[in-house]
Amino acid sequence: MIKSDTLPIGLALLLAFFVVALGAYVRLSDAGLGCPDWPGCYGHVAVPQTPQAHADAVQAFPDRPIEPHKAWKEMIHRYAAGTLGLFILFIALRAWGRHQRQRYSPLVPSLLLGLVIFQALLGMWTVTLLLKPVIVTAHLLGGMATFGLLLWLFCRRNMEYTDRTPLALRLAALLVLVLVLGQIALGGWVSSNYAALMCQSFPECHPGEWLPQADFAQAFQWQRELGRNAEGELLPAAALTAIHLVHRAGALVVALAVGLLAVTLRRRAGLKGVGTAMLLALALQVSLGVTNVLASLPLPVAVGHNAGAALLLATLVIAIARLGSRPSYR
Repeated sequence: MIKSDTLPIGLALLLAFFVVALGAYVRLSDAGLGCPDWPGCYGHVAVPQTPQAHADAVQAFPDRPIEPHKAWKEMIHRYAAGTLGLFILFIALRAWGRHQRQRYSPLVPSLLLGLVIFQALLGMWTVTLLLKPVIVTAHLLGGMATFGLLLWLFCRRNMEYTDRTPLALRLAALLVLVLVLGQIALGGWVSSNYAALMCQSFPECHPGEWLPQADFAQAFQWQRELGRNAEGELLPAAALTAIHLVHRAGALVVALAVGLLAVTLRRRAGLKGVGTAMLLALALQVSLGVTNVLASLPLPVAVGHNAGAALLLATLVIAIARLGSRPSYR
């Protein structure tokens, strides 16, 4: 039974999932710079529509012609993210109310508010720093963290808990969560560097070639611009290949870890459903990842792969919430 006072959290949770998927759609449809400024679009609160507004936009940004279809994608994402921010502000303010503080700790809502403010800054830097890979990747991780914390808050206020869970199992679940977050970061690094198609076969990288030339030294230099190395030179294809290969290796490690955890959960009373959902989410995510390679990154599948990562993360958050015993003050 869902408690009525958690309805705002539930709505924010659904919106956060939508924002994560929409953000992936904006990025993968090459609309991340659909508006060259922030928080508006060509100096307006919406995409310029009138001839005069278009003329003003051309004058203000002569090197950035308006592409309305891209600009609207970017602005709809900003509107959705802004609405999510208002939901989280309401949840945080409510958590600090006297009645709420007597029942629940305001720690997580406060963390969420700080995170969503930082997410807004990352959104701004994504535009002003021209899709710098480290910023884009951090923005993706921030979105996933927002979704995960909202789900944690929702679970802790609505779910039943499994008491006397072995400490080793709780630690294992937390370790797997860290691995999944690391793999999501790698996925963001692949996407933000446009390295998803550097290998076009599976399980080998290219037909008959398992280990192509790869430059791992330049692959993970954080302080650089999009498509450039730290010295400002064009990033070699071998570096992009290395990024793709590391993501594949990470996927193998995560698949084994998640699979083992899911099988273990299925053997425990009260956790079989969570374990089954985790296995299904893992199978979906692996299938979407392989399809991305073999079908040359079709947009719906690529967006689905991002949404699938959020679903897999959700199963882990739910499992960890269920594994913890109910505290007297939470």
